[in-house]
Amino acid sequence: MHIESLPSEFQKALPILTTIVEAGYEAYFVGGSVRDMLLGKAIHDVDIATSAYPSEIKALFEKTVDTGIEHGTVMVLDHGAGYEITTFRTESGYTDYRRPDEVIFVRDLREDLKRRDFTINALAMNKTGEIIDLFDGLLDLDKKVIKAVGNPSERFHEDALRMMRAIRFSAQLDFVIEDKTLLAINKEAPLLEKIAIERINVEFTKMLMGQAAAKGLFAFTKTGLYKYVPNINIERELDLVAAGLALKHKQLMTPAVAWTFLIVQLGLDDKRAKLFLKQWKHGNDLINMVTSANHFIRLYKRQTMVTNWDLYQLGNNVAIVNAVLAVIMEDFDENELNKRYDMLTIKTKRELAITGAALIKSGVVKPGPLMGKILLQLEQAVVAKTLDNNAAKLLAQAQVIVEGESK
Repeated sequence: MHIESLPSEFQKALPILTTIVEAGYEAYFVGGSVRDMLLGKAIHDVDIATSAYPSEIKALFEKTVDTGIEHGTVMVLDHGAGYEITTFRTESGYTDYRRPDEVIFVRDLREDLKRRDFTINALAMNKTGEIIDLFDGLLDLDKKVIKAVGNPSERFHEDALRMMRAIRFSAQLDFVIEDKTLLAINKEAPLLEKIAIERINVEFTKMLMGQAAAKGLFAFTKTGLYKYVPNINIERELDLVAAGLALKHKQLMTPAVAWTFLIVQLGLDDKRAKLFLKQWKHGNDLINMVTSANHFIRLYKRQTMVTNWDLYQLGNNVAIVNAVLAVIMEDFDENELNKRYDMLTIKTKRELAITGAALIKSGVVKPGPLMGKILLQLEQAVVAKTLDNNAAKLLAQAQVIVEGESK
């Protein structure tokens, strides 16, 4: 196959490739950028593989950074952009099931490509646009198949995270996993325990956000991988299947929406949801968004009408709630919550027309627990629309609360 017109991402990197080739070495665009170009998808990082050794690359270019030189990778800086150039290599001895114990630089493209994970990622392209396909990756792209390069068990022993990547690609691309590759995942699933949860999280999140996330969830369950991640055990198998059935052909567009959906499907309460997300090593911002949205959804599902205070506490996370409820409830109308949220008198405590400092200055109350109690009651009254957000009226009500406390 020959690509007549290279996308701009490759055009910008062509001078780098040309410099290497004109110096007498082989150089190719490789991996995900080639795959995504052929699929008509957005191209992100453009990576280059070459027969030149790192020292030879550094001699060819003025500005380089040793981003992973022990594994043969040097970043070349060119007009504000950085391109990772990696020497053809073979690897051996994966004692941690993630990284090779030994890397040997080679001059042969085939030796380099055959160590890659899947055939659709083992494609290369030269500077003229010719596709080099040594493992039938083009056929698998056409057939929409995820297939390991060579022996799938060997590939997974080299890097156990590849099992999650297979399922992630299946969900993202709406491809099927080839039978031998799927059987190998089933067989080697316990190896996933060797992988840091942060890395699993990245792949799992991308899977949940895939256009065929249901397919990913079914494969994640069928292969038994779910048994080797935090807080999802054999008791959760049916929950995961139900989550896949609920998704159907719908897509979860953000990490917060994806994880809220999962938490809801697993039926976790506030405390267990927070623990679950922490065990998956999520950051505090996402944990707060997801637990807030999950709390609201649990309320919403238990009662026909939620209060203004419930919406107020939800805040901007109303968008997450809308997205999740639209997936799990057939007749859900997101305009309902949007309209009610827009009609709130205030949306944050900062919008309250009186402050603690103003209360102290007026002599109504001194600093201490009572002041916080008064401010909370005023805030709740304004949100409930039983009290206008007016400084004078709020001050008067504060006085009433103080007098009531003193009796």
